[in-house]
Amino acid sequence: MDAACLTRLKLTDFRNYRQLTLDLDSRHVVLTGENGAGKTNLMEAVSLLSPGRGLRRAAYADMARKGCEAGFAVFAALDGMQGPVEIGTSAGGDAEAGGGRRLRVNGTNARSNDELLEHLRIVWLTPAMDGLFTGSASDRRRFLDRQVLAIDPGHGRRVLDYERAMRSRNRLLSEGRRDPAWLSGIETQMAELGIAIALARRELIAMMTKLIDERQEDGPFPQAGLQLDDFLVQLPGDNAAEQEEALAAQLEAGRERDAAAGRTLTGPHRSDLKVRHRGKDMDAAHCSTGEQKALLVGLVLAHARLTGEICGHAPVLLLDEIAAHLDEGRRAALFDLVDALGGQAFMTGTDRTMFSALGERAQFMTVQSGAVGAAPD
Repeated sequence: MDAACLTRLKLTDFRNYRQLTLDLDSRHVVLTGENGAGKTNLMEAVSLLSPGRGLRRAAYADMARKGCEAGFAVFAALDGMQGPVEIGTSAGGDAEAGGGRRLRVNGTNARSNDELLEHLRIVWLTPAMDGLFTGSASDRRRFLDRQVLAIDPGHGRRVLDYERAMRSRNRLLSEGRRDPAWLSGIETQMAELGIAIALARRELIAMMTKLIDERQEDGPFPQAGLQLDDFLVQLPGDNAAEQEEALAAQLEAGRERDAAAGRTLTGPHRSDLKVRHRGKDMDAAHCSTGEQKALLVGLVLAHARLTGEICGHAPVLLLDEIAAHLDEGRRAALFDLVDALGGQAFMTGTDRTMFSALGERAQFMTVQSGAVGAAPD
């Protein structure tokens, strides 16, 4: 399996970085330093090399260095899925007025942010995700959709288009504008997109389940059982076309109900990802905090492995504060699993000694007040 990797990263007025240039090789990158030094900020910049607003899902205006009205810029040179490529993205100033960000690939304006998926895939795990199993269904849907997007580049656009159509329908219903032809057109679009979204999610879960089944033992991280709780089980029909018709009919029949509720009460926006600890046959939400973390790590690593197998290139991994709550043996096992994926990983922590098991497999860098230098031996 091939691997995409960053060879240079440049930041301008991004978060607490005024100017930064990092020259990298294909090895993993370990960033250590005190809390607040800018380690996660640097990871966030890398995450902007994928569609969306990055691992924090922050507003672009919040990513610009404080007091910098011109906005920020992130540039990366990488050995990508289609060979060497240079990617630049920026927002703020004129771009912010348009509500989006600029993206250039090899000096040419990109058609859309989805073009990034032609060059690399990025998978991340952050401390903010630790409450995934006990948090809201919307958080789990977003997590699942990010996983689907890594292997199906069209998924993100389908989700955005569905949400846009749903907002239009909700607005028409709330305003009492019940033009049947207009509503039917929107509901037909929602049904087509909704079925495609649900089927893509189910396909991802089936592939993940098959990959997890092929593992003989839990290893250092327990196996997860995955299930999608969605509306498809209530729809008649044996194929997508029949299911689309059925969903459109449900939406039409539910107009008065949805108008009274002020929202659409059926569709992929109400689905939920159910996760179980296979070894204990227990809902992940009922597991201990440590077990939930281990389940999540194993799930993210399994998805990274699947992404590599489907795309033919291992993804770039962003693992923020990954070693903080793992014992020495499990940390060493984690690093071996990350290394076996074959891609480049960025990892952060406060203590370099927690990453000593990586040895020469990583570049070690120290982050201090928005500056990055080679870590002392």
